[in-house]
Amino acid sequence: MVGCFACFKPPAGEEEEEEEEEEEAPLPSTSRRRGRSLRLSRSSTRGHHQKAGAAGELGGGDAASSNNHRSSRRARAFTYGELSAATDNFRAECLLGEGGFGRVYRGRLESGQVVAVKQLDRDGAQGNREFVVEVMMLSLLHHPNLVNLVGYCADGEQRLLVYEYMALGSLADHLLAVVVADHDHGRGRRPPLSWETRMRVALGAARGLEYLHETANPPVIYRDLKSSNVLLDDALCPKLSDFGLAKLGPVGDRSPRVMGTYGYCAPEYVRAGTLTVKTDVYSFGVLLLELVTGRRAVDSTRPQPEQLLVAWARPMLRDSKRYRELADPLLLREQDFPERDLKQAVAVAAMCLQDEASARPLMSDAAMTLEYLAAEAAAAARSIQANYKAEE
Repeated sequence: MVGCFACFKPPAGEEEEEEEEEEEAPLPSTSRRRGRSLRLSRSSTRGHHQKAGAAGELGGGDAASSNNHRSSRRARAFTYGELSAATDNFRAECLLGEGGFGRVYRGRLESGQVVAVKQLDRDGAQGNREFVVEVMMLSLLHHPNLVNLVGYCADGEQRLLVYEYMALGSLADHLLAVVVADHDHGRGRRPPLSWETRMRVALGAARGLEYLHETANPPVIYRDLKSSNVLLDDALCPKLSDFGLAKLGPVGDRSPRVMGTYGYCAPEYVRAGTLTVKTDVYSFGVLLLELVTGRRAVDSTRPQPEQLLVAWARPMLRDSKRYRELADPLLLREQDFPERDLKQAVAVAAMCLQDEASARPLMSDAAMTLEYLAAEAAAAARSIQANYKAEE
């Protein structure tokens, strides 16, 4: 079912490549476009209309809920001194994480609002162009599954972005049960994600992409969907972040250089630089596979044949009888999912990972099936909780 994944390896120690200057596209507006529903089997849509309301709550709202955000929301311009004070002069204790772009700190504004402050490294992977693109994108596009940009700082040579604080970090932090530093409760072992939470996160990410692809006009190609860019708030609502690589139409454009992250890039983008919304759909398939398997897209700690998730999963994706082999061992241990729903989630991932871009579904199609799976998982979780209380 899944075609050959093109060989693409970045230079050692790098995940992203810079792209040459691209022609600017018109600014996005919002319009509504729906695709056909994706029917993996008759059971995938049975009871869909009864479940849609509950699934809407799980995913943080659908694209239609953002129709009232047609005008741009002005981001606040901060001075460097204000953000330095908010982060206690960028103290190490406030550090949330770091990457090729720079460092992210936890801060508190004078108003009392807790925020995440991203300080861009002037010599890092994310340059001035990406900074401008991100400010523009997040000022114009608003959806419950996109992170909210509070403001920015362009003070001298300093470039900083200020976001709403996402208390539970990134999805990448939760893929494996690891010991983590919690800024509010100290250190502890993070429990594995439940099946219900995984489907909720998948649905929210799908809705965020659906909004970018099918509501924004011209469409927005996110171009860097990965587990570390899916942030979770304290209610486990997923939000897409880091829009520095996002691209406004035209659809079918060709990029002179590949930008993105190894393990998530679509084969046609790697081979020929062909960039469409289906490029993001492929990346979503990788993300959904991460959620199902509990594995990272690239994991150098595993044996060589298992380091690239898509390559390892390809034989099982081609045979529906082997779908269960893809389940995270933590899910198998807890029996925390209906096997029928697991198979349908894997089937969605397999369709998104088709080698031919035209064979991949629209994000609205994928979201419709995930809406059903998220609602089923939520109903099962409520039933288990009710039975547990009854036994008490």
